[in-house]
Amino acid sequence: MRRTCLKTAECPVARSLDIVGDWWTLLIVRDALKGVRRFGEFQKNLGMAKNILSTRLREMVAAGIMETRPAEDGSAHSEYHLTEAGQRLQTVLVALRQWGEQYLFAPGEPMMMAVDKEKEEPIRRLELMARDGRALTSADIAIQKGRAPHPAKSSRRVSRPAR
Repeated sequence: MRRTCLKTAECPVARSLDIVGDWWTLLIVRDALKGVRRFGEFQKNLGMAKNILSTRLREMVAAGIMETRPAEDGSAHSEYHLTEAGQRLQTVLVALRQWGEQYLFAPGEPMMMAVDKEKEEPIRRLELMARDGRALTSADIAIQKGRAPHPAKSSRRVSRPAR
């Protein structure tokens, strides 16, 4: 079954999902944020078929989420490293994690937790904030048509691989 291409959609959520909407992609980012770098490590940790992993990594490199570099140990292997755009997906993963913590686990059920390394305490829950610091709810937010920020004000734009 072929996916619908959303790379020209006016909705930033749709365009984002066009690149990272596959659940394997976010699990690869999760592992890369934990320091996984090599194809074999991703394959072992995720239990993915090699052909699916190869395709996802290739698409992530083409999209500017990951880049390949020579192995740090000097071997002939290549390593996958998150770009700035890939690292910024950590906020998305934390939002998904916190939603899952709240709605998908029974009280007292064991789960993996994100903690502040320095204090060894759970991280603060993400909140939507207005520019003036007010906490916002869904009732406080409207979606309206606008223009993308000027390139000098935003990070490098992520490319979209051809499908």
